[in-house]
Amino acid sequence: MKKIETPVKDLYIIEPEVYSDERGYFYEPFNADKFKKIGIHNEFRQASQSFSRQGVLRGFHFQKSPKPMAKLVRCSSGRLWDVAVDLRSDSPTYRKWFGLELSQDNHKMLFIPAGFGHGFYALTDCVLNYLNSNTFDGTLDAGIAWDDPSIDVKWPLTASPSLSQKDQTLPLLKDIDLVW
Repeated sequence: MKKIETPVKDLYIIEPEVYSDERGYFYEPFNADKFKKIGIHNEFRQASQSFSRQGVLRGFHFQKSPKPMAKLVRCSSGRLWDVAVDLRSDSPTYRKWFGLELSQDNHKMLFIPAGFGHGFYALTDCVLNYLNSNTFDGTLDAGIAWDDPSIDVKWPLTASPSLSQKDQTLPLLKDIDLVW
């Protein structure tokens, strides 16, 4: 298992060891001992999965204090462009974002620490799997607009994205008060 730093503090690409031959492949998306060995000590408490049709954009979502949520995300079917943005106002990379393609073929994962917003754009029909460090609490569920100009994410859009009603009405970062 390999941990690769990104330009955003504490945000990591995880590349598992993939064993493949003519029959197919095998890999471990999560192994607590291997994660501790590479310096990620999060205890995951919930697993989630989403299916999105091509052209769907989700995010930026996060869970507020007192139960902020770290995530380990991977695409088990299809392809998506995954993005995380640092929302920790005391971080040297505050408002910086990083994006990469996750796919069933590249097996890459993204470790997103608590205090980050997370979103993705479905390049094909896709399934995203999440390990979460906290259980979901609807009273703490929050987000910011996917197209917030203060963050200025360069989404690889091929057309107007398909957005949920919730994502269409998320506020700009300047209009919310975040305390982690």
